[in-house]
Parts: sequence; structure tokens; C-alpha cells
Amino acid sequence: MRIFAPVLEEFTNELVFTTSRSSGPGGQNVNKVNTKVTLKWDVLQSAITEEQKGVILQKLRTRLTKENILVLASQDERSQLGNKEAVLLKLEQLLVKAFTVKKARKPTKPGKAAKQTRLKNKKQHGEKKKWRQKPE
Repeated sequence: MRIFAPVLEEFTNELVFTTSRSSGPGGQNVNKVNTKVTLKWDVLQSAITEEQKGVILQKLRTRLTKENILVLASQDERSQLGNKEAVLLKLEQLLVKAFTVKKARKPTKPGKAAKQTRLKNKKQHGEKKKWRQKPE
């Protein structure tokens, strides 16, 4: 299991894991064993900086509850441990995505060849329309 060390290890004691029965097919294992793992993390009560809280609240607002609690679940694996690792990996991926800074777009102008191609196509289009007109 790969954990995003600088961010995730600081607040692992703030994460609340709950288990429940998974849904879907699986027979006896699904019916008897609590393998689904749900992770809950209260962002506002966390020990991270205010700056980091702002980024998380802004970028992950669609995944937060009204009380600003991040809820993630995993039920793909057959074991509880596998689902716990999977939900931690989901959290890591969400945080990495939230904290990556988008590269600013540099506006560019069309090159010489693109301009010439555009003008040539315009000219051809005009010629085509001209030939469709009735002669005077």
C-alpha cells in the first residue's frame, strides 16, 4: 500500500473507519462478513493548515457532506483489509489531485502556415459559392 506520506500520515488518527456488509453478488461471504469499508474524515476538525482546508473545501466540495465530512467507501475487495487499503488509496488520489497546481495556459497565436491554409480555404469556399450564383 502506497500512502501519500506528507499529507496522509499526519492525520491518520482523524480518519474514522466503519464496516458493513457489501452489496451485490457474492453468496455466503457477502451475506455473513462485513467487508465494505467506509471512511469518514472531518475536514474542519482536522489538524491540517487553514490553507489546506480551504483547498480541500473548494476542490472537493461535491464529495463533502453539509457538515464538511468527506465520505469514501470501498467494497470491491473480498477482504476488509483490502477494502481499507483501497479506500485509503482513493483518499490519497483525491488529495494528490486536489493539491496539484494546474499549469497556466499560455495564449498563442496561429502560425504562418495555419493562416495561409485558412485564407486558402476561405477563398475556395467563396469560389464555390460564386459558381452557384445565377449568371448576370
